[in-house]
Amino acid sequence: GNRRAGEQGLTNCRFQEGDASNLEQLQDHAFDVVISIFGAMFAPKPFEVAKEMVRVTRRGGRIVMGNWIPNDPTLVAQILKISSDYTPPPPEGFVSPMTWGIESNVIERFAGAGVPAEKISFARDTFTFNFAGPPSAYVDEFRKYYGPTMNAFDAAEKNGRAADLQKELEELFNRQNKSKDATSIPATFLRVTVAV
Repeated sequence: GNRRAGEQGLTNCRFQEGDASNLEQLQDHAFDVVISIFGAMFAPKPFEVAKEMVRVTRRGGRIVMGNWIPNDPTLVAQILKISSDYTPPPPEGFVSPMTWGIESNVIERFAGAGVPAEKISFARDTFTFNFAGPPSAYVDEFRKYYGPTMNAFDAAEKNGRAADLQKELEELFNRQNKSKDATSIPATFLRVTVAV
């Protein structure tokens, strides 16, 4: 992130790696806006994540999250559904990241951080996955770089089912693709805005 920001001449942008459920390296009320697009939702301990996001946001500031929606018919929820058929069950106590896409869960988590429900708003939005190549090549990118599909392929290879997983994902990507000569797949997400 920092390298890319430098290449683009963005002098007011700095990326810092950390644990969303324990932002100890950041001061209280340090930011006017805290943004997590498909990131913090994947951290364990969702109540701690909400508390930390509120803690580092200045009073009068905002938290904006983009979270995938469980059981949604669009791409990401379907990738996760397919991938789960190839992976072992999660450990006991595991909280699915997809629960961040349920409004009542988001309200409960931020309430635990002291934010009343009326300061939280929701909207359905669309992120479009664009790729210059065909859907089958885009599946290969997900196989290499997207955690849930990486894990699914890892498990599927051990069980001799990697070709089945590849086929299912290619069918999904082809079915949802809106482009004739490349890959363009819209996916619905829940946009969350929290007034702190």
